[in-house]
Amino acid sequence: MSDILLKENILTNCKAAPKEEIVKKLGDMLNKSGYTTPAYTEAMLEKEKVFNTHIGFGLAIPHGVEGSNAEVIKSGIAIMTFPQGIQWGDQGTVKLVVGIAGKGDEHMDILSNIAMNCSSEEAVATIAESDADSIYSLFTA
Repeated sequence: MSDILLKENILTNCKAAPKEEIVKKLGDMLNKSGYTTPAYTEAMLEKEKVFNTHIGFGLAIPHGVEGSNAEVIKSGIAIMTFPQGIQWGDQGTVKLVVGIAGKGDEHMDILSNIAMNCSSEEAVATIAESDADSIYSLFTA
């Protein structure tokens, strides 16, 4: 899993911003790291318009709309933490946002990894307060 996350794609202690700005930042990180084309960022923004990616426990997982797989070059994730929490649409507060781009069936492995590490509100809160090295170790183990 170490090739799906680069340390520079982990931003900690982020300041609150509208979810669209956060999704754009995550998409830009995925693109600049060679995981996606620029069009994938637009697909992520489009997904947020039709489906709120806040899944509970203070976690949101932005990703592209159905049919955007062609814009994924290789599987990758980008992470932003908000220890104080931010409003994520009308679905509640999030502390951890993980942008994902899965190539083929690899998206299931990525989601499984996230699910194992973010299995409770307490686990998400701990990650949100961690430094980049700790987060990197957790998600690449």
